[in-house]
Amino acid sequence: MSKITEAQVMEALSHVIEPELHRDLVTLDMVKNVQINGGQVNFTIMLTTPACPLKHKMEADANAALLAIPGVEKVNISFDSNIPADARLMSKMNIGVKNAIAVASGKGGVGKSTMSANLALSLALDGAKVGLLDADVYGPNIPMMMGINERPKGHNNKIIPPEAYNVKIMSMGFLVDANQPVIWRGPMIHNALRQFLQDVEWGSLDYLVVDLPPGTGDASLSLAQSLSLTGAVIVTTPQQVALSDVVRGVAMFQQLNVPILGVIENMSYFVAPDTGHRYDIFGHGGGAAMAKEVGADFLGEVPLEPQVRMGGDEGSPIVVRAPESVAAQAIRAVAQKVAAAISVQNLLHSPRQFQADPTLSILN
Repeated sequence: MSKITEAQVMEALSHVIEPELHRDLVTLDMVKNVQINGGQVNFTIMLTTPACPLKHKMEADANAALLAIPGVEKVNISFDSNIPADARLMSKMNIGVKNAIAVASGKGGVGKSTMSANLALSLALDGAKVGLLDADVYGPNIPMMMGINERPKGHNNKIIPPEAYNVKIMSMGFLVDANQPVIWRGPMIHNALRQFLQDVEWGSLDYLVVDLPPGTGDASLSLAQSLSLTGAVIVTTPQQVALSDVVRGVAMFQQLNVPILGVIENMSYFVAPDTGHRYDIFGHGGGAAMAKEVGADFLGEVPLEPQVRMGGDEGSPIVVRAPESVAAQAIRAVAQKVAAAISVQNLLHSPRQFQADPTLSILN
């Protein structure tokens, strides 16, 4: 029996396609540490995000391709990740953050902060290094939702952000009394947000999730001016009054040259725990239709569940409080789509050889 060579392995893997980038693993330089021991082949697939939603398909396809080589009896595939950075962000404000994700809503009361906290946690649970910036200076709820009561400490003229669930957090809520209103004009908001970016020791982060105030006000403009946002996620609910504001939110980010990563429909439906009957309390399907109308990807529906509210009130967000719940699973799936969209977007702006490939798309 002839000896299996690395050239054979690489040739076989050159026919395994990365589902989102639509190019093969070898061309994308995702195959690492190939080791051959008799009839056993070991190697690593280097993902562009640890939250890759389709890595099991790549694993199955790679396994089938290698077992087709004469003499290969067993394939061991491990995964690692190297999240590509947003070159625009790094060049504008190099604070150790690879990607900045704005979470926004056209109006209040749609669960934007809940989505921000759970999105950040989901990315961290998938293995990424994550920070969460509460830029909602008028209603800073993130400390309560993440269960943090301590004030940040200082070191070497930098603010050390508190951590919860392996997520670094900064919020105006740490700096003002809970009963003290924040009555600020635009320039004060701008200066505060720049300090939250420049004066906080974020360390090395794969993603910084930014919880914006509702609407199209000063905070969004300040962040776009100070930080080249990688993209924005729009949160809405099914009722028309919320959906109409999505159009304004999308238009604002388009004017600020911030890519829209997609739309989430929160409080999409309610399933009665005693009967299992589904109720579309606020209507249904409006989020998907509105996303299509504004040319954005629809990231998914998150149901209305009591545990989501309880988790926010008690500092244990749903993805850690009840990870098997429908709401938690929906948010985890949204996070994977967001991470995949960012990876593809960054690679589209990469100088690497596959940059100009017209088959690349943000989401399949």
